[in-house]
Amino acid sequence: MRTGVIAKKVGMTRLFQADGRHVPVTVLQLEELQVVGRREMDRDGYTAVQLGAGKAKAKNVAKPQRAAFGKAEVEPKAKVVEFRVAEDALLDVGARISAEHFVAGQLVDVAGVTQGKGFAGAMKRWNFGGLRATHGVSVSHRSHGSTGNRQDPGRVFKNKKMAGHMGARNRTQQNLEIVRTDPVRGLLFVKGSVPGHKGGWLTVSDAIKLPRHDTAPYPAGIVSKDKPVDETEAPVAGLVDEAAVHEIPALPGDDEVAAIAAEQEAGAAADAAAADAAEAEAADAAQAAQNKKAGAAEDSIKPAPDADEGKEG
Repeated sequence: MRTGVIAKKVGMTRLFQADGRHVPVTVLQLEELQVVGRREMDRDGYTAVQLGAGKAKAKNVAKPQRAAFGKAEVEPKAKVVEFRVAEDALLDVGARISAEHFVAGQLVDVAGVTQGKGFAGAMKRWNFGGLRATHGVSVSHRSHGSTGNRQDPGRVFKNKKMAGHMGARNRTQQNLEIVRTDPVRGLLFVKGSVPGHKGGWLTVSDAIKLPRHDTAPYPAGIVSKDKPVDETEAPVAGLVDEAAVHEIPALPGDDEVAAIAAEQEAGAAADAAAADAAEAEAADAAQAAQNKKAGAAEDSIKPAPDADEGKEG
């Protein structure tokens, strides 16, 4: 288990694949991400890494935090988060984490605070359908309807879906794909949307439901002072990394299309022939029944022999 990172949500854009398909992505920035503390088993009872991101004015930081940042010899940070890690994944205080901590094609979990919507009605908050917009409803079209029952139980049940504060909740979006990394500018390009507003802080960590990616650096992607980032190795701007490109299934060829069409036509012809045969059989049965009924009717109306003819003889 390795550490996650603190990222700032920049906004959404889209990248393109070589075949022209576009991928909607959210841009996350690693801003002055450093290790500001560590927790060890023999001293603290657990192992964790404390990361700090962003910049904060010293006058806006409490005195104990200023002392902690001074002891770690790092600038005051705007956001501090602690990540549980394995014992062999502990990092040195002051180390900087690069965007290469994640690799293209890796799945991650992104956690943050959703956008606050303020006080919202029941229809917007819970997707209610509202009341009838016709006679007898007056001006209560968007109300949530009845709230409680009668004297028994005489109260409103807990967790009743009603109007109230909407948004501003801690949420985690799981199994999002990293489609590209930019170590020069410290950017992560995540496929899809993530919680929070622009400029909000998020935590990005390895997907908890899946094993760690094979090519992900362990214990972390550290910015090396001896080896600066080579800007010539950066991928082409606006394109998805090849490791995150997913092939679409090949379309059937002309021969396969013709064979499928012939099979469908043969099936349609067979169905039509069977329907015609069934219709003809039903018509014959109906004609036979009609003939039988007509013969029975003729027998019932045949005249009786005259009695005078027997007397003359």
